[in-house]
Amino acid sequence: MDFEASRARAEELTQRLLEFQDAYYRRDEILVSDAEYDVLLRELEGLEAHYPELQGADSPTRNIGFGGGELFSPVTHAERMFSLDNVFGEGEMSTWLDKIHTHHPTATFLCEVKVDGLALNLRYVAGRLVSAATRGDGVTGEDVTENAVMVPGIPHTLAGSNHPNLVEIRGEVVFPLAAFEALNGRQAESGEKVFANPRNAASGSLRQKSEGKSDKHKALVADRLSRLTMVVHGIGAWGTPPVATQSGVYGLLRSWGLPVSGEVKAVETPREVLEYISRHHENRHNISHEIDGVVVKVDQFALQREMGATSRAPRWAIAYKYPPEQVTTKLLDIVVSVGRTGRATPYAVLEPVRVAGSEVERATLHNQDVVKVKGILIGDTIVLRKAGDVIPEILGPVVEKRTGSEREFVMPEQCPDCGAMLAATKEGDIDLRCPNSRSCPAQVRGRIEHIGSRGGLDIEGLGEVSAAALIHPREPVPAPLVNEARLFHITLEDLFPIVVEVRDPDTGVAKRDPNSGDVVLQTPFRRQRKKTDPAVGEGPEFSGTHEWIPSKAATELVEQLDRAKKQPLWRFLVSLNIRHVGPVAARALATQFGSLDKIMAATSEDRAAIDGVGAVIAESVREWWAIDWHQEIVSTWREAGVSFADEDPLPRLASGSLVGLTVVVTGSIPGHTRDSAEEAVRMAGGKPASSVSKATSAVVAGEGAGSKRKKALDLGVPIVEAEDFAEFLANGLVAQAL
Repeated sequence: MDFEASRARAEELTQRLLEFQDAYYRRDEILVSDAEYDVLLRELEGLEAHYPELQGADSPTRNIGFGGGELFSPVTHAERMFSLDNVFGEGEMSTWLDKIHTHHPTATFLCEVKVDGLALNLRYVAGRLVSAATRGDGVTGEDVTENAVMVPGIPHTLAGSNHPNLVEIRGEVVFPLAAFEALNGRQAESGEKVFANPRNAASGSLRQKSEGKSDKHKALVADRLSRLTMVVHGIGAWGTPPVATQSGVYGLLRSWGLPVSGEVKAVETPREVLEYISRHHENRHNISHEIDGVVVKVDQFALQREMGATSRAPRWAIAYKYPPEQVTTKLLDIVVSVGRTGRATPYAVLEPVRVAGSEVERATLHNQDVVKVKGILIGDTIVLRKAGDVIPEILGPVVEKRTGSEREFVMPEQCPDCGAMLAATKEGDIDLRCPNSRSCPAQVRGRIEHIGSRGGLDIEGLGEVSAAALIHPREPVPAPLVNEARLFHITLEDLFPIVVEVRDPDTGVAKRDPNSGDVVLQTPFRRQRKKTDPAVGEGPEFSGTHEWIPSKAATELVEQLDRAKKQPLWRFLVSLNIRHVGPVAARALATQFGSLDKIMAATSEDRAAIDGVGAVIAESVREWWAIDWHQEIVSTWREAGVSFADEDPLPRLASGSLVGLTVVVTGSIPGHTRDSAEEAVRMAGGKPASSVSKATSAVVAGEGAGSKRKKALDLGVPIVEAEDFAEFLANGLVAQAL
């Protein structure tokens, strides 16, 4: 394939993989299986290996997931937290093992169960815990120390002596299965939403704020955290461990009081690895927590260092994924839901069934073509599994159980929420979308919910229920909001008259009173006036009527909206619902430009050159800004007091030779990996970038620099040779001028 064809294919793959990431990380929706995703990712890796200049800053081959900072303060890991490549089936596992033994015949292996939890990085300084952070994008995670210290088994101070000055301990925080069952039982009894699976419960528990919460709520949070546990499975930053193997480290970690898994085993041969995998597959439900496979690592640290890593995963470790569990149940109906992006998604409504540790009532069917390919009919008995043991997936019908009463699903021609005609966005698209993005209630509701989310403006009280109340209440007519433009103009007077229908969170069907049969109604933003309440008209704010007074939920929502106007720029960039712009890209754009005006005034090339952005995201920003009602949202928010600017747009080191410089590192740099070279640039105050443009201050070029060196020459960008890198870090471009 020539360069132009490869570039077109790489852009297509990047777009598709980013869409899959959006769905998985932000909507808990799997659009493709792990195996299908890996095939596409490997194809992109192959194209980028052949043409390195195709690897943009937004390439999924460089990224592990979505960055931290969505809830708590960001924490930069002292050493990057990699993800793991996956294999499926004994054949792929054997191929990986044979490759290791062919090139490294002395390699031995360490096997451990793959814990299905929330990845956590514990940082200890001189034996004392100083921070606990989520994985995030592998470089930056969320600071969850406040909650992590309440998890049993995480020592605040390491036992023993002779601890390193700095060490990072990696592991998974999990809900033991028994504790998870008890938690969901309590949630159901109290009328609260039950958790889909233990991993979601663990993540939701560890990523909760206590700020502004009542003592009762804090007690509930503390109780839930006390039921979690952690399983340690590795190390990050550690200068020189006093042992030569991963298994040796585990022994040392145990002596320090850290909760290392009891299912770890060091083996010498590939045959023993396969035996370990088979044995734990048969006994996977005898373990106290969820597992979804086995992790196999080369045991010797020397070989680990020799083998190295790709941009996202170590070459010396692999995750063997167990086939998902399968059950049968009834397909009661197929309903179509429209999300915030306008995508019309068919959902299967199922007879409740238990699979992989949780009860399932709904499953996505992705699009109308998937329904046809699977050959399912409404009323079928179907085979269900959980993709990755997390997301329910329908495999197909049990044809022999059909009775003749089953019926075909017909995809609606119109949006079920606004009546607009569904259509593909562009020729060849399988997905149908509602084109009425400006005012479709379903899309606007989803966008407003996203604005209030922890990854957006983190507005307490602006969730699914309140978003629906603002967009399509039963009363008043018209609704307080047509879209998000006037969100920050909402007042108590707007909220007070709202009446909503209580709906099932899964099906969206209005609930009815079991006695009268009438639709159940609520007034979430007002309550009946008490004798102890101030009289009507007292005070500067709206105080309701003689019978009703604004509720606490109403006053708090107005207050939260006002406080949200002062959030940093990156949160507003996420909240504008620009396609593919998550926390990582938003932070990068905010840091580089400092204001929305400068971001939009920049060229797509300049935006794409920023590390963490890339061409696809840069183009999404341009396309978003070209729509007139998007600009209307920005101007209306500004009228309400949103500045769309940070006071300190470039928070870099106060000193350092590279402050204010954008630096591209390319080729082989002696003594450095790409990550460590870019980190050295950061430590000197510079800003690493992945592609060369007119905005680039310098290119550090080593052996194999290729097209980036040529582009730097064409644009007149200063080139720093690899052997001069240390001097460049110390003295900046002054050294080059001399």
